[in-house]
Amino acid sequence: MKRILLIVAVMMTVVACKTNPFTGKKTLNFYPNSQIFPMAFAQYDEFLKENKVVEGTEDARMVTNVGQKISAAAERWLTANGYPGYLKDYRWEYNLVKDDAVNAWAMPGGKIVFYSGIMPIAKNEAGVAAIMGHEVAHALADHGAQRMSAGTLQQLGAVAGNIAISDPEKRNVFNQAYGVGSTVGVMLPFSRSHETEADRIGLQIMAIAGYDPMEAADLWRRMKAESGNAAPPEFLSTHPSNDTRINNIEKWAPLAKEEARKFGVTSFKS
Repeated sequence: MKRILLIVAVMMTVVACKTNPFTGKKTLNFYPNSQIFPMAFAQYDEFLKENKVVEGTEDARMVTNVGQKISAAAERWLTANGYPGYLKDYRWEYNLVKDDAVNAWAMPGGKIVFYSGIMPIAKNEAGVAAIMGHEVAHALADHGAQRMSAGTLQQLGAVAGNIAISDPEKRNVFNQAYGVGSTVGVMLPFSRSHETEADRIGLQIMAIAGYDPMEAADLWRRMKAESGNAAPPEFLSTHPSNDTRINNIEKWAPLAKEEARKFGVTSFKS
């Protein structure tokens, strides 16, 4: 099984073909925007049809207004750093949906959803900006396409193993071991790295938009209190632990403010 996992890891390195402008690193992504964005837009529209979109309320307006400020800040940063056309295919949209779940998410191409259940945890405009910065960062960094690419490679590894192993009993053992090994050893760390990356990028763009990035640490303290610490061990989770995120944010927030000052931002809304 180690050999198969090694092959998959090599494949992931070989197909890395797009640079993340915020980190300068090559990313695993072999789905072009022209392919994945139309799919995401269609799925997003279908989701909105099947759920109750909140319109005309103070919270709904806040989600839209903050989203526009955050995406505008991202465009300012990208243009200033040599990526003026990076967002040309994005179609930003920010919707508040009636749902008690404490959640928000982003789809490729800039389609964002906040659930109404997260608004009390966000607490204020700066809290919404912290969540929005994180979700916009997912869209900017192509995390959706990267997850699809990684999932495809995981499936290819499973197929390769089943072809290579002819003995049914050994194949069954391989499938069980590969499923656990590739998930815990590859896919979950891959997902956690995306969440960490989105936290860091999100702090930067919320600061450029004029919001205090330290508010993100307070947000995650509220998230931690809301969850009652009912979370799986970090190595079995798709997300870093609340404490890890809070510690990271406290370390990165001053750097985000330094970056924002390059754009003339000297005061930060909390």
